[in-house]
Amino acid sequence: MTDSLAAQVIDAQHGPGAHALVRAFAANPAFRAAEWKELTTEDDPYRRPVRPADLGWLDYGEPLRGDQMLKLSGLLGHRMLRNIYDADLLHLPVGGTTGSTGSISKAAERDAADFYSADNRLRGALARPVLERHLFSFLAGQRPGLASTSLEAVRAELHGLWEARRDHPGDAFVALRGTRDRREATTFALLQLSAYLPAARTAAARAALGEYDLTQPRARAVLFDDYQRWVTDGPAWAALLGAAGLTATVGAYWQLYLNTALARGNHLHQLSRAPERHAELLGAYVHQRIDDAAVAGGWADAVAQAFDVRPALFAGAAGPGALDELVDVLLAPLVAVWGEDALHAFHAGFVDAAHLARRHDRDLAEQLVWADAIDEHKAKAEAINAYLTEERIEVDLDTFVESCDETSTTHVHDEHRLVMIESGDMHFWNNVTHKISLRDGDKILIPKSRLHGSTVLSGSCTYHQPIIPDEMYARF
Repeated sequence: MTDSLAAQVIDAQHGPGAHALVRAFAANPAFRAAEWKELTTEDDPYRRPVRPADLGWLDYGEPLRGDQMLKLSGLLGHRMLRNIYDADLLHLPVGGTTGSTGSISKAAERDAADFYSADNRLRGALARPVLERHLFSFLAGQRPGLASTSLEAVRAELHGLWEARRDHPGDAFVALRGTRDRREATTFALLQLSAYLPAARTAAARAALGEYDLTQPRARAVLFDDYQRWVTDGPAWAALLGAAGLTATVGAYWQLYLNTALARGNHLHQLSRAPERHAELLGAYVHQRIDDAAVAGGWADAVAQAFDVRPALFAGAAGPGALDELVDVLLAPLVAVWGEDALHAFHAGFVDAAHLARRHDRDLAEQLVWADAIDEHKAKAEAINAYLTEERIEVDLDTFVESCDETSTTHVHDEHRLVMIESGDMHFWNNVTHKISLRDGDKILIPKSRLHGSTVLSGSCTYHQPIIPDEMYARF
């Protein structure tokens, strides 16, 4: 009976009904579309808008290709997957506990009940493999192989990445230095750090659980020490976010997390929950250690320049000697037991994490550049619209009529679009720092995969979204 039930579940997760499992999970009231007053949720760590209506036309039954990672299904998929992982962790609202005498709001109390309900956790358990397959399957097809199956080859690859990252911490820091509004841009970048860094630390703590000292005598201590440092750094983390006027509440800026920022944390969560992938997790963990060290100076400089505060969180950095020790402590004992299989698994986790970090770096850089040039994208929208009119070019177009306070939960488009207001007023937004007012006749160009949302301010708002082909977008 048990085997038969397990087979039925596995068939459902890989068959025509796979997408239905995801839709059932997304139907949780805590994941409903956002309202105008829920642009941020500093006091409610359980309120996680997903845009469940979009699952009516998206399909999670098939894996994404690597070039599709930034699509809407990737963003919503990583939101749902993080919700599944976080439902196994304790999150408390700031300032109180549940109960009539506590300070938690009634809305947060309802969301907490929905978020931690047995039904939500069961639906999450069914949807999780579907989402993981959809979001991460592409990684296996893009992994470079090891130069040779030896510890020395692994050490050489770790040193190579460390040197490359030391010399170029990332395009996002270059983009930050080029922005006109450094406070705004750095605030958004910090939101992304908050989307994956706590998740990475939690995944390391989960990986430390278990009894394996006889095989890896020092591994648990390394992982526990990592989490202990994170706990000790709690005040420094809160102070870092506080410099930008942000709170450390989990999920406080849920709608502003980039797909790729969530993906980095979700990748580590996924591996830490799969004991059979322990060597992969350790490879991803070592990449995180390299990443922490490589970006420490960039983050410290960016925050100091934006907020005139030198953060304490990024003090200290691991060098090549620390990498060699990590290989000796984490990988060498596994190779002694499983041989080359352990080497290949560790390498897979390491290069997958490196790939996701590179994708995030480019994604963040592009988002920062676009958000810093909204006026230019308004001018480009006017130019493209004039070109379409003068040349009598017809493109696909969506039209929306929305009522006052109607809010579009943040999302991305899978193609370049104009937003053209025919009548009415709306706030367009892509950060916590400000909102962009649009009214009759205003236009703005939104490149594909750029995160944004909107809220209608007038009694009603009619607007159009012409879809701009890639070659036309490139001309402007």
